[in-house]
Amino acid sequence: MKKNKNKIILLAVVVVAGLTAWIVAHRGSKDATFEQDFHVENIDNVTKLFLADKENNQVLLERVADSTADTVWMVNGTYPANKPMVDLLLETLHDMRIRQQVNKNAVPQAIKLLSSRAIKCEVYEQRYFINWFGGKFRLFPHEKLAVTYFVGHETQDMMACHMLRKGDKQPYIIHIPGFRGYLTPRFVSDPVLWRSHNIVHWDIHHLNKVSLDITSNPEESYSVSRQDDGFVFEQAGRKVADFDTARVAQMLSCFANLNFDEFASRVPNSHMDTSFNAGPRAILKITNTEGVTREVKTYLKYNNPTDSLVMRNPEMYEMFDLDRLYAIIDSKDTVLIQYFVFDNILQPASFYLGKPMSGFAKE
Repeated sequence: MKKNKNKIILLAVVVVAGLTAWIVAHRGSKDATFEQDFHVENIDNVTKLFLADKENNQVLLERVADSTADTVWMVNGTYPANKPMVDLLLETLHDMRIRQQVNKNAVPQAIKLLSSRAIKCEVYEQRYFINWFGGKFRLFPHEKLAVTYFVGHETQDMMACHMLRKGDKQPYIIHIPGFRGYLTPRFVSDPVLWRSHNIVHWDIHHLNKVSLDITSNPEESYSVSRQDDGFVFEQAGRKVADFDTARVAQMLSCFANLNFDEFASRVPNSHMDTSFNAGPRAILKITNTEGVTREVKTYLKYNNPTDSLVMRNPEMYEMFDLDRLYAIIDSKDTVLIQYFVFDNILQPASFYLGKPMSGFAKE
């Protein structure tokens, strides 16, 4: 009987402690001043971010588990996200503070502008139904919409922006102390701009084969394939024993972190058609040890596409952009790539064999 009584007392103590902790936390959030609780305190708990604007652009950023990293972020559940951009947004949510309240007379106009132009940002967090002793004892995790912000226009001094938190009666002037600039550009609602620019992230130990098909000069095409602890070099389908191993190693090292410059979504179709009608200049394929292959088709980019219609000699070197190429990745995404990044990769077979080169990259 005494044991049962002790159990009941212990259970009652646990229940009372839990209720007390919940009441204290709830009361603390209500009593906190607006300067203290406007930001997101613990960004490590953020699981999802949803952004949308008035032009029907919207993007969902989700934190997911990954076999090769602690966490990764995905765009709309399909594409890897640009991690530096995600990190910057999370830092912004954490560091932003209220600089001042909007002047009482200006509140109606501020709300009007926010209702017509604001970007909505929903922040979801992992919460626990039981979270005691400063997070040392947590049970029953769940995802919850923690806060919704409406991010608006900049202030006149360009050092802050107007922002309304859902549930508040008025908007505030928000800034990051010590940062010169306003925060609105960090809240991007275009899903394309959130996508990672990484093509491959495979070091030399994870590469199985790299091939470059130079369509205008097949004899300069090559492939480098893994064989035992080394690699085999083939030119136009024929094995070559005497090749420059240092240059090949330098080329293979480029795939440890290979990125494109930007998506070509803002390039007029007429510009791309001029380049693409001529066919790909080179086709690059990279395969890792797990059998995953990425394909990059490259196309020369004209400085002024209309010049090709009037020039007597369309092969004139000056017609082409000397800094960037067009590329199509996996027959899906049209992007711009830099010669500076791809020069070591797009060299012809002659480059690795110590022979006079017929040229390719900027021919």
